[in-house]
Formats: sequence, C-alpha cells, structure tokens
Amino acid sequence: MRLLLNIVWLIFGGLLMALGYVVAGAVLAITVVGIPFAIASFRMANFALWPFGRRLVDEPDAGAFSTVGNVLWVVLAGWWLALGHIVTGLAQCVTIIGIPLGIANFKLVPVSLFPLGKRIVDADAQRLYHVH
Repeated sequence: MRLLLNIVWLIFGGLLMALGYVVAGAVLAITVVGIPFAIASFRMANFALWPFGRRLVDEPDAGAFSTVGNVLWVVLAGWWLALGHIVTGLAQCVTIIGIPLGIANFKLVPVSLFPLGKRIVDADAQRLYHVH
C-alpha cells in the first residue's frame, strides 16, 4: 500500500513539492551562511518525493542553532513552502481518492516551516526514536 500511495503522491504533487525544496536549497546554497539551510531543504526534498513509510523525528542532539536557524528559515523559504503544501493539500482533498494525499501534505506544513533538527527515519523504526 505504501508503494502505491508513494507513486500516486509522486505524480499528483510530490514531484512539484520536491522541486520547490530543491529550488529553495539551490538558492540558499549560493552563500556559505545558507549551506546548512540548503542541506535541510535537500533533505526535505528527499522526504517530499517519497513520504509514505517514512517519518520525521526530532534530532536528539539538535541545539540552539536549530531554533535560531528555524526562525530564519521561516523568513527565507519556509512560509512559501508551507503555503505550497496547503494549496496542494486543498487541491488533493477535492477528490475522495486524493484525501490521504491532502492529509499527508497538511502533515508536512509544520516541518516545512521548521525543518532544522529533524531526521528522516523508516516508519517501522519509530520505536527507536522519541516521536511526538
């Protein structure tokens, strides 16, 4: 079922959202200061391509830099990526078949706003990590 959901996700919005993260990462990578943000953006692009069967968990050793970095991220790229997830999610929820995809997009809104200090893990391995 995860494979089917990921394929449908990829076709109906996942690729477009992943490209948004790649563009944000490429722009942020232009400066040395933006490289940590670019890495987070590329990590989110990877997750946006194939989200079903994986989840994001808090990085246990993320410190104050993550908090400060997330505030900057919201200003630099997070707000429009979150808006993209909201618009895409609403469009997907128009059809009954698209509702699971729309819900998945809505679940990505918080992490699109605050991606620093997150790690992608297999959903089956969630018991190894502290998951909220």
